Amino acid sequence: MELTFGNAATKIIGSTGFSSLTLGDGTMILVACVLLYLAIWKKFEPLLLLPIGFGCLLANLPLSMMASTDSGGLLNFFYQGVKYEILPPLIFLGVGALTDFGPLLANPSTLLLGAAAQIGVYTTLVGAVFLGFDLKEASAIGIIGGADGPTSIFIASKLAPHLLAPIAVAAYSYMSLVPLIQPPIMRWLTTAEERKIKMEQLKPISQTVKIIFPVVVTIVCCLMLPGVTPLLGMLMLGNLFRESGVTARLHETTETHLINIVTILLALAVGSSMTADSFLRLETIKIIILGLLAFCMATAGGVIFAKVMSKLSGGKINPLIGSAGVSAVPMAARVSQKVGAEEDPSNFLLMHAMGPNVAGVIGSAVAAGVFISLFGDPTVGSNHAEISTNIISTISSLPK
Repeated sequence: MELTFGNAATKIIGSTGFSSLTLGDGTMILVACVLLYLAIWKKFEPLLLLPIGFGCLLANLPLSMMASTDSGGLLNFFYQGVKYEILPPLIFLGVGALTDFGPLLANPSTLLLGAAAQIGVYTTLVGAVFLGFDLKEASAIGIIGGADGPTSIFIASKLAPHLLAPIAVAAYSYMSLVPLIQPPIMRWLTTAEERKIKMEQLKPISQTVKIIFPVVVTIVCCLMLPGVTPLLGMLMLGNLFRESGVTARLHETTETHLINIVTILLALAVGSSMTADSFLRLETIKIIILGLLAFCMATAGGVIFAKVMSKLSGGKINPLIGSAGVSAVPMAARVSQKVGAEEDPSNFLLMHAMGPNVAGVIGSAVAAGVFISLFGDPTVGSNHAEISTNIISTISSLPK
């Protein structure tokens, strides 16, 4: 065919993304811009929402081959880390290196507050089933109530991979909105006198106890719930790097460079799954509503149980620390401190709230393990030979 100016212009225009842009693509590009706005100008969890938003933007540019489902695309390779359960456990490795379990060990009763906050997870599971989701989907949605993004991604990739995008966005969005959502619930459920309660100073914890703790937790919890081993095992390994005193280089790398790199890859992978066909559905609206319900119920459950503990202890426990039982570390603990300081500026609750806060991390991981044990397929993700073969085949198929 003779190449004329008209033919050339038509061919060039047809090869651009503008010619293939659909209403769904445009809508998702707008969603991506909203996420970027919230991350940059509103500072809502910017380290996560910014790469998630940009990953969403890249995935919805027509003909770019950047979506998580595009074979050979860059973000598709990042998404393999989610699909094969690599990136979320590595995030937990970094979280463990950043976490001090001292406040929890100094006041072991706060472990119950972390457990009480998981009521939001289980009540939302019931609500999700009522709205038409099956048990696997409902379990993945319920974990949003733990305000734990990596755990939400981990269990969604196992039980409901088709809902990964809305679940991840809901989980991280509500994590970033902790300072807005929790205070009204905390004030509504407590009195001014209860918010003024001053707690006793925490006792010091020996280094030996801090070293033994992650080992014991790993053995006990992972034997009881094998499905949670990738998350909890990496969390405790990171904490052992921190507390052992003999792995300074590993600790420094894990809590800085590694977690930063993995955060970028994980967030881009999640964003790349936010395509129009997977996100613009009625289920997304249901998940966002259920996620908010889960988070509110988790906050209320922790505060109410803390009120009970306060009564039983003769007023030695400030009920505000119960709201920190969700896994948003350390944001939820800071909210407890802020609300308490509004009533009495001399009241310092931060370290007391860190106990239930880190307990919430363990609690949400255990809840995920329960769901995986009940509803998961034990063979999924366990065939490492098949996984290696798939990765090698994908790499081999790339153009030389």
